[in-house]
Amino acid sequence: MNPLFDPLLNDFQKDFPLTPTPFADIAADLGVTEEEILVNLRELNDTKIISRIGPVFRPHRVGTSTLAAMAVPKAQLQEIANYISALPEVNHNYEREHRFNLWFVLTASTEEHLEAVLTEIEQNTGITVMSLPMLESYHIDLGFDLKR
Repeated sequence: MNPLFDPLLNDFQKDFPLTPTPFADIAADLGVTEEEILVNLRELNDTKIISRIGPVFRPHRVGTSTLAAMAVPKAQLQEIANYISALPEVNHNYEREHRFNLWFVLTASTEEHLEAVLTEIEQNTGITVMSLPMLESYHIDLGFDLKR
């Protein structure tokens, strides 16, 4: 594996620089150029090791969100998963071994926009979306320690 992948995947999940030049700052921390950081991040994205770089906000601090699930026929799963993942309102999307085999988190600035996206997904896929909005928050930590 590329030696820059490990720090890019592990070290900056929670400590991403909140500065005007975050990629230059990461490059300085790692002793490489900003261009090397950008090339490696593009490769991680192109190979589907990562799907996005961006913030994850605590639910309902900024806008609204819901956990959503769909029962997708196996033959359509990859196509529909790709469609869901491409939506800007979706920040992660998972296949599960269950009748409801496609799960994703949908975020939007307003409840109306959230409902419109859920309706759009149903209309474009022909599959009902089960929306499971959070009722109570316990602990959210989307960091994954890759050094274990």
